[in-house]
Amino acid sequence: MITEEIAILLGIGLVIVALAVLFTFVPVALWISAWAAGVKVGIFQLVGMRLRRVIPHRVVNPLIKAVKAGLDISTNKLEGHYLAGGNVDRVVNALIAAQRANIDLTFERCAAIDLAGRDVLEAVQMSVNPKVIETPFIAGVAMDGIEVKAKARITVRANIDRLVGGAGEETIIARVGEGIVSTIGSAKNHAEVLENPDMISQTVLKKGLDAGTAFEILSIDIADIDIGKNIGAGLQTDQAEADKKIAQAKAEERRAMAVAEEQEMRARVEEMRAKVVEAEAEVPMAMSEALRKGKLGVMDYMNYNNIKADTDMRDSIGKATNDDEDGIERNPHRDR
Repeated sequence: MITEEIAILLGIGLVIVALAVLFTFVPVALWISAWAAGVKVGIFQLVGMRLRRVIPHRVVNPLIKAVKAGLDISTNKLEGHYLAGGNVDRVVNALIAAQRANIDLTFERCAAIDLAGRDVLEAVQMSVNPKVIETPFIAGVAMDGIEVKAKARITVRANIDRLVGGAGEETIIARVGEGIVSTIGSAKNHAEVLENPDMISQTVLKKGLDAGTAFEILSIDIADIDIGKNIGAGLQTDQAEADKKIAQAKAEERRAMAVAEEQEMRARVEEMRAKVVEAEAEVPMAMSEALRKGKLGVMDYMNYNNIKADTDMRDSIGKATNDDEDGIERNPHRDR
């Protein structure tokens, strides 16, 4: 009796464990949802997804959505895209949006766009509802040297065919900025740009800036325009300041050379004076030698001294006369 009760309890426990394992490993609730939606997904197919490490609801729920929208997509394609690292739900949403907007978009292209890192759903939405990209203030300098700053709004539409390999929004902004700078730079003066800001958008649109990008530019509108600095005057001022410093440097160089030359000439004068003093010192020695050899007599020597004394007296009288004349010229009313 007791043995039979234990066996019954063990049987019930094994059944409960088996059901728990079954409902854990096999998504029965998901299978029921798919069956109720009319999607043909077998139990063993769901078990196979588990074995292939595919989360079943990540594939089955988008499949239910696609079938209800009238799309013909196989489970293998969705499962393969999931295993490749793609977002299955986003791809299916993009396909549904493209179908509603009459956009020709296949699953293969949609999956390729998603695997390339692009938001394919956003791209489809942008194809239907164009996006506005606003650039920062872009500065350009007109021919008269005045800086002009302009801000543009670019209306773009996604180009589905060029999403894979096409450049993004940064390239569009960079190209439009380049066009704005070029247009402002070609203007004769800043007044032309202020009077006709649409000349910027018209010139930029003619350049075909959307080539090689994932977008199609619909329009470029100048949202704001402003006057900046007088770049030309600033450059001229800087150039004048640089020329001034160069001239000052050259003048300083010439002054230094003149000072050096003056010092050199003074040194030469002192050298010549030293030679004169040296020559004068040899005169007495020469006279002594001449007296010793009899070439110069005593009377000749006395006459020389008399002449020298007379010369010194005349020099003293001349200096005194010059000093008196200078004093009279400087003080003409001294004796009054």
